[in-house]
Amino acid sequence: MSRAVTETLDHPAGSPASSIISVRNLSMTRTRPTGEEVPAFEHLSFEVERGEFVCLIGPSGSGKTSVLSVIAGLERPSGGEVLVDGRPVTGPGPDRAVLFQEPALFPWLSVRGNLDLALRLADVPPDEREARAVTWLTRMAIERSADLQPHELSAGMRQRAALARALACDPLILLGDEPFGALDALARERLQDIVQGVRVERAGRTTFVFATHNVREAVLLADRVLVMSAAPGTLLEEFRIDAHRPRTLDDVLIARVVSEIHDLLISQVEEG
Repeated sequence: MSRAVTETLDHPAGSPASSIISVRNLSMTRTRPTGEEVPAFEHLSFEVERGEFVCLIGPSGSGKTSVLSVIAGLERPSGGEVLVDGRPVTGPGPDRAVLFQEPALFPWLSVRGNLDLALRLADVPPDEREARAVTWLTRMAIERSADLQPHELSAGMRQRAALARALACDPLILLGDEPFGALDALARERLQDIVQGVRVERAGRTTFVFATHNVREAVLLADRVLVMSAAPGTLLEEFRIDAHRPRTLDDVLIARVVSEIHDLLISQVEEG
């Protein structure tokens, strides 16, 4: 039976033996234009198990994007460390792909060209590149737009192209920084459905970590939702989502967890 369980983070779920991502006592300090140093987030520790889907959610300024940037190797923390597959993160790597709110597609290349370049950079053999590109263009339902350039696509199709490019390279980890935040409601729902399907198809093969402001999206997609406090961000609570996929927001248990997380976030905003 589907159920949702709320737990505190005194003993984070996951164990080093099964974890692909280990965040250990992570802190980040930002420097304002005045020269004042302010903490973005402090002393974060959590594990992400191989094949798991985790969403980070919290008020604006809680540090969600910065946490993802550190995991991606795009930023260095002020303290603590991140391990991926047991190795310290010191920079970007092919084991991690990142989806941004604005798709980072090369505007001078076609959709197919964007995938081909990514596959070349990932050292995928030439005889595999075309097959992988076709597979993921078809999976994202954009095969008919393969020869178009990004500016010729709708915002939703551009994000589907970015998702196809990321998954074609078969990363161990897919990181998403509000990847659907700029889309209209219908395009966002379509991407959420696609990601749910990909999560089921690639169970155990790809680990997903998304940051989002959208509570419904987090509960719909994630195995666990980690709620962060207002700045400086700390981990408040963990919500484990044991509902079957594909999920819908009409599910009573999903709606209940959405309400619980929403109330927790509202309390953070009011306290801030």
